Amino acid sequence: MGAIDADAHVIESPLTWRYFDEAERALMPRLMTQTFGSEFTGNEGAAVTEFWSIENRSYPRDHNVGSNTSEESREMRSVQARLAHMDALDIEVQVLYPTLFLRPVIKERDREIAFCRSYNRWLGDIWKEGGGRRLRWVAKVPLLSLETNPGMVRDGLAWAKDNGACGIFLRGLECERALGDPYFHPLWEIAGDLGLPICVHSANGSFLHHDFFAKDTSFTKFKLAVVGAFHTLVEKEVPSQFPKVRWGFVEVSAQWVPYVLNDLADRFRRMGKPFPDSPLKANNLWVACENTDDLPYVVSHAGEDQLMIGTDYGHHDPSTELDAIRLLRGDARLAPQVIDKILETNPRTFYGLT
Repeated sequence: MGAIDADAHVIESPLTWRYFDEAERALMPRLMTQTFGSEFTGNEGAAVTEFWSIENRSYPRDHNVGSNTSEESREMRSVQARLAHMDALDIEVQVLYPTLFLRPVIKERDREIAFCRSYNRWLGDIWKEGGGRRLRWVAKVPLLSLETNPGMVRDGLAWAKDNGACGIFLRGLECERALGDPYFHPLWEIAGDLGLPICVHSANGSFLHHDFFAKDTSFTKFKLAVVGAFHTLVEKEVPSQFPKVRWGFVEVSAQWVPYVLNDLADRFRRMGKPFPDSPLKANNLWVACENTDDLPYVVSHAGEDQLMIGTDYGHHDPSTELDAIRLLRGDARLAPQVIDKILETNPRTFYGLT
């Protein structure tokens, strides 16, 4: 057994969209280059000049990119380069998350179907090229079709699982709804039947909420949306309604877990309902922690079987720690067996890795 990087990323490039059908070419994104106007800078301070144009909105292609990873590796132009860097970082398996889809992007149903299919096909090919073991990924779902065509959603996720997917990518808000909305019940049924966990990543799929906080930091737009999703799902007792589903909350640290559990326990008490002693385990909930968390305190509330850790590979933001695996290995605050669980046992259980 080796360390599992529970949160790594790919940076989409024109190669990502080569799987569009010929009839869908009008739906493809356009890659635009800025030649005039005020400069837009990325998280490392470098000028960003390339933008995806989708449905008359623009999205910087390389805004959140870490220069401590090579372009060929973070964009998966060379799978072997990625694997070699994983070896250098003492990582056995990476679970790959998207970059473009961390924000709301698409409102049109047919376009969303084409985007999701192309993205998932790209990751499926990466999984095959990587030998079918070390590069796993979470699938993007055409959620706008969930109510009208759940069979297509199920078939797409079944294909994804057969081609290396080990989870279903979701954001803290989706389809202008909270995740506790019954609209998503068909997806929970599909996830339980296929054994694919729900992976709620630091991200926001609501145009309304995202744009309202457009000038705010990513904390409110992205991270609090995910913390709210955790709270909503537990308060509405969704995990107990779908006991086959595993739920993960990724790239929002874990320092908030004791606060949210305390709030939920009080709400359940006021409603005259019992609240479990180990609420994460009782509800099949996992959380990705960070090296900067007060991990002994977090473990005392979350339990030692429900935590994972990721590097945020490819990005440059407050959650990124390329050496997260080694730092946790040497963390004297935790017993070695707890560290082994966070790095290996727990993510294998959550993602269903063998």
